[in-house]
Amino acid sequence: MGHRLSKIYTRTGDKGTTGLGDGTRVNKDSPRVEAYGTMDELNSVIGLLLTETLPDKLHAVLTDIQHDLFDLGGELCIPGRSIVTEARVTQLENILDDLNADLSPLKEFILPGGSRAAAICHVARTVCRRAERRAITLTKTETVPEVTVKYINRLSDLLFVMARFLNKHAGQSDVLWQPGKNY
Repeated sequence: MGHRLSKIYTRTGDKGTTGLGDGTRVNKDSPRVEAYGTMDELNSVIGLLLTETLPDKLHAVLTDIQHDLFDLGGELCIPGRSIVTEARVTQLENILDDLNADLSPLKEFILPGGSRAAAICHVARTVCRRAERRAITLTKTETVPEVTVKYINRLSDLLFVMARFLNKHAGQSDVLWQPGKNY
């Protein structure tokens, strides 16, 4: 692949703009940059989750998701680019169904927490929800592949179930919300 980043600083962003993958200059706070920046943040939180001791199957799934998120970030950084497919969304759904099959049905809302890995997974879920909101904001003014929003929506569901799975794997219960507990 060669040396893609031989020089890290370019000084081209010193005035508040950045270059998209197609060479277009945009403000660093543009909806497009917000969308792919939040995708990058999500990828970083998943990287943090991967430093925890996880079941092997989750480690492989999360690593694949990191690659997907980099692809999605590329889609958002290069207007008109589309890589992620509907088949990948279906794969997330299959993983979600597989993990959820071993969990007891929820009758109450749960609070983020339990084991450390589950808590980090909940942080990833909330960042994923923000990434989805940023992508939807971008769709109001620019073209975004429909599958991008669908993938992120499904991923947030998967991260919720994965957090519950991690608690069960750690022998911890979900933390149930107690409405009005402090009143």
